[in-house]
Amino acid sequence: MTKSSLPNFGLHGKVVMVTGAGRGIGRACALACAESGADIIAIVRDNNAGMELVSAIEALGRRALLVRLDISETREIEAAVHDAVANFGQIDVLVNNIGISRRNLAQSISEEDFDLVLGTNLKGTFFLTQAVARTMIERKAGRILNISSQAGTVTLRGESIYCMSKAAINHLSRCLAAEWGPLGIAVNSISPTFIWTDSTRPYLSDPDSYRQTLAHIPLGRIGETDDVAAAVVYLASPAGSLVNGANLMIDGGWSIA
Repeated sequence: MTKSSLPNFGLHGKVVMVTGAGRGIGRACALACAESGADIIAIVRDNNAGMELVSAIEALGRRALLVRLDISETREIEAAVHDAVANFGQIDVLVNNIGISRRNLAQSISEEDFDLVLGTNLKGTFFLTQAVARTMIERKAGRILNISSQAGTVTLRGESIYCMSKAAINHLSRCLAAEWGPLGIAVNSISPTFIWTDSTRPYLSDPDSYRQTLAHIPLGRIGETDDVAAAVVYLASPAGSLVNGANLMIDGGWSIA
């Protein structure tokens, strides 16, 4: 039998950890990975937010573990990773999806909001990644996918600290790709444009906001959560095995317009 020349997008036998998995992009990524064959460790801040996800993953015939963790509380991270590995044996893929924003003009941003956004989007992401990567380094294998944003590449009025945090995530991904690539760990970032989620729907439901947003996107549509989930499956799968240190724009061309 000849070897198939088709790319392999399967995740059978893999364990994928997804942060912010209870809703939106995180939920879509968790389900897409489960549909591709992976077992899922779903990181949520509220256990109730993840119960329906666990049921949906188990209905696909995959295992699911719900882990409550606020990644801004770094003292909780080591215990959460230890519990995940104790239950599933390993973590093959980490999807750092969690992120928050506090929209305000730069001259009005408070120190509290600055610390909250950077503490979650950057500090929390780094230390969770560090804890998971230590387990990957032992096995000399792993994939780390950081869900960034087009905000890390383009400017968005009133989002200076969010843009700063995502630009830092993009460069952190490149630094880790260079450092951990020789240890068998690929690190990449994914940068979506506006995606239809519960958090963006109020803004995008306003006709003026919708029209202004769409004017920046050459392909002429707002993103869906599955657009991001598809990129995650690709970069987590054997099909993406040579991609390291990349920032994949899922922005319909906003960043080039």
